[in-house]
Amino acid sequence: QVQIVESGGGLVQPGGSLRLSCAASGSIFSIPAMGWYRQAPGKQRELVATITSGSSTNYADSVKGRFTISRDNAKNTVYLQMNSLKPEDTAVYYCNAQIITTTLREIDYWGQGTQVTVSS
Repeated sequence: QVQIVESGGGLVQPGGSLRLSCAASGSIFSIPAMGWYRQAPGKQRELVATITSGSSTNYADSVKGRFTISRDNAKNTVYLQMNSLKPEDTAVYYCNAQIITTTLREIDYWGQGTQVTVSS
């Protein structure tokens, strides 16, 4: 069994900052990649940022220069530092983890989602 727990969403004014966290726990052998996706009302889920176990990162063009993804491999945790937030960043943010379990199965896990609202 693997659990994914997200935290850190909330309401923030335009130009403000938030930090999201996502921790994976359970029967984990390794986590080749972790990332954040978001889904705004009426829109499809889209990639925000991903990071490999070797710290290679990938960002959506819309967040480059404003968001920073990082991870703590020892804690199986990924973070998303969001700065200079805009109203268009408002969405439910989902953590994703590509996990190899202790039984050597490769499974894609998703968090429950955390709401980020950018509004004055």
